[in-house]
Amino acid sequence: MLETLLFGMFLGKAGWLWLSFLAIVFVLLVVDLGLLHKDNHEIGVKESFLLSGGYITISLLFGLFVWWELGATSALDYYTGYVIEKSLSVDNIFVMAMIFGALYIPRKYQHRVLFWGIIGVILMRGLMIGLGAALVHEFEWVLFIFAAFLIFTGIKLLMMKPEGDHGKSVENNPVVKFLRARFKITSDLVGQKFFVRQIDPKTGKTALFITPLFLALMTIELADLVFAVDSVPAIFAITTDPYIVYTSNIFAILGLRALYFALSAMMERFAYLKYALALVLIFIGLKVFAPVIGIGKIPAAISLLITLGLLGGGIVYSLYKTKKA
Repeated sequence: MLETLLFGMFLGKAGWLWLSFLAIVFVLLVVDLGLLHKDNHEIGVKESFLLSGGYITISLLFGLFVWWELGATSALDYYTGYVIEKSLSVDNIFVMAMIFGALYIPRKYQHRVLFWGIIGVILMRGLMIGLGAALVHEFEWVLFIFAAFLIFTGIKLLMMKPEGDHGKSVENNPVVKFLRARFKITSDLVGQKFFVRQIDPKTGKTALFITPLFLALMTIELADLVFAVDSVPAIFAITTDPYIVYTSNIFAILGLRALYFALSAMMERFAYLKYALALVLIFIGLKVFAPVIGIGKIPAAISLLITLGLLGGGIVYSLYKTKKA
């Protein structure tokens, strides 16, 4: 039984490779919440950068492990997927900051929401990537649909204004509306609790209430699901290996959540990064069509360099244009 679990194949890779990755993620989460943040405190910019630096270092080292076990091409695909997912997820920080602000969630409780949100992301991304891998395996032409979607999304982003649409009220979010219509919700936070039992003023009896902290968690989970619609096809356009797609996705998200507390305070400096992300999406989409139109398959190393070049240019241009802000 143990031998089958360790050396049996799951989605094209030996079981021990999947178990090793999940073990690393489990240890990171235990250290993060159980040791570094077992008390509720406001995470400052310095702590945010240090924590994010630790996640990035581990992610890069895991890429070397992929290189050792699966070869250079798989490692370069992993790094490209990691950079793309991390970059696309930056826009999610706007949404998370808006949700926390609209629901009046103090910074000292935000890490708890982001931590438990990761658990949901790990499960949801696993389901989406598993479904995507099955579709690509059975119907290879699905990749061209993914590619066309990425090109369309990139063009749409290029046409958006720098400020985007981040000013929309979170009260219009369907998850918030659904929960408010069907559940009892406390008007104020109750410490770091998601649920609390208290007297219902309508009936005079004790009832289970959800808190604004749980509202924030559910809304952020929905936001993650929406952003995955862009990011998952983008990485499938790089590689169809579910192991590379999933590991690069999760490591990028783990590190981004740690970086949230630093970036959320300076997001106005990256107003033009959206256009660089749009060009990355268009490039990745065109990469899928390249062999069909006679250009040939673009090597993984070239894809990584072009992706880094576009994103680096977007960051430099954003910082230059907003230096007077």
